[in-house]
Amino acid sequence: MVETKYGRISGLDRGWYEEYRGIPYAKPPVGELRWRAPQEPDKFEGVYEAADFRSKCMQGPVTAPPYGRDFYSDPGYDRPMSEDCLYLHIWAPKGGNDCPVALWIHGGAFMHGWGTEEEFDGAEFCRRGVVLVSVEYRCNLFGFLGHPWLTEEAGTSGNYGILDQIAALDWVYENISAFGGDPGNITVFGQSAGAMSVQTLVSSPLTGDKIAKAIMQSGGSYGNGLHRDIPLSEQEEYGLVFAEVLGVKSLEEMRQKSTKEITAAVGPFMEKVMPKAKGLFLAPTRDGRLLTDGYYELMNEGKIKDIPYMLGCTKNDIMTPEDMKEPMDDPLYRGCVGFSHKLEELGRKPAYVYYFTRDLPGDGSGCWHSSELWYMMGTLPRCWRPWTPGDYELSARMLDCWCAFMRDGDPGWEPCKRDGSFVMNFDVEK
Repeated sequence: MVETKYGRISGLDRGWYEEYRGIPYAKPPVGELRWRAPQEPDKFEGVYEAADFRSKCMQGPVTAPPYGRDFYSDPGYDRPMSEDCLYLHIWAPKGGNDCPVALWIHGGAFMHGWGTEEEFDGAEFCRRGVVLVSVEYRCNLFGFLGHPWLTEEAGTSGNYGILDQIAALDWVYENISAFGGDPGNITVFGQSAGAMSVQTLVSSPLTGDKIAKAIMQSGGSYGNGLHRDIPLSEQEEYGLVFAEVLGVKSLEEMRQKSTKEITAAVGPFMEKVMPKAKGLFLAPTRDGRLLTDGYYELMNEGKIKDIPYMLGCTKNDIMTPEDMKEPMDDPLYRGCVGFSHKLEELGRKPAYVYYFTRDLPGDGSGCWHSSELWYMMGTLPRCWRPWTPGDYELSARMLDCWCAFMRDGDPGWEPCKRDGSFVMNFDVEK
């Protein structure tokens, strides 16, 4: 039982740690709150029982290999979908006090994913004295729709999914001490779209000084990477297409549409927009508030947070060219190294950069985008793959490094300086 700003919360006793599932950090974004910034939740009446995970955001299925079999084949880890999805989950070391806090942001191209997928868990972080928080946020059209009607109403539009993440960060900052966490030592970390979310959070004035450290896995970059700076005007154009597909003439009509009707419109909408878009488009937008400029422009101006950073990618990541001869041929790898070099150019401490190169055993699929998650989360036993003792050792080594960085900003290897450009390689020991 813990006492928070919003009342008492009971959780689950897991031996060396406690688990709290499905805590609301904002009001359900439904009805008139659809396509609005998240609103502060109500206080609990009595004791809130955080014993069950709640809903994941509205999304389509993921079946493409290797993701379908690796992450989404066990129905025991699936969750019902709902627009009522703004919840977070906490794994806290039992009896902990002033523990480092890690806020995990899942990936999924800003289109899908949830914070309690099969590969995610906080138990091994707790074993190392870290409080892990995983957050659900709005994705796809529910989380990133821009439209002139919405801009007229609120002065801006889109970015609701990132505003959800900021609301979760605010909740953690205000309440995590009740769970044994140190609000002054919060690391935000994520993978793929989660890493892009982290770069958004450290580039935004809306997060203030609540972030102490940041880790970006296969998404953070400077100069080369997955980012595309989307102007609000472009996002609004996509919104006009969506309204046309949905067959509505006003914002009131758009909000009155059922969840099922909006979800059914996603496919036709994507078919119309994707040929015109240049990569991700339902994604963080330069709106003058959340993002005042592009990611790389903000770095050039020194307007990202001056904190410790760690970032990296996998050997066969999402941008890896087929004819790659060395890591620097990969734009995402170059972007990670470039991020660290840019920090040094700004007169700051360079970042810690890693490169995950373990070919996963079992099917010859290689070292694909997201493959490091089993290791970094310490959840190898949940996966079907025939792991070796070396895989378990690699997982433990990575967890030690991640948690060391979360404690004091040093994962245990040299930062990536322009003179030398050290990058830590993670693979099984031969």
